[in-house]
Amino acid sequence: MGNIPATEFKAKCLELMNRVAERHETYVITKRGKPVARLVPIDHKPGDNIFGWLRARGSIEGDIVSPALPRKAWETLKKWDALGAPPGPKRTGRFKKSHKLPRSRR
Repeated sequence: MGNIPATEFKAKCLELMNRVAERHETYVITKRGKPVARLVPIDHKPGDNIFGWLRARGSIEGDIVSPALPRKAWETLKKWDALGAPPGPKRTGRFKKSHKLPRSRR
């Protein structure tokens, strides 16, 4: 473990980071002779992989194959489509109707 002044650390930061990663060295960064930070290597564990971290944490509740809505609800939706009724809230365009573009852009 070596002590290194902050000004020298600023000049050699990338080099020191490579040495810490490759040789697992530790450095204490000092400012006016007082320690302010420590540069240490990260210990990689074999289980530090992001893939599969949710494995065996979920559960299936109920039937996942049958339709989400009962048959009667589907029939109601089909009737609405036949009547031409909107299925939900009406979408508006990008601009409000009160907003008009100048004549030069029409």
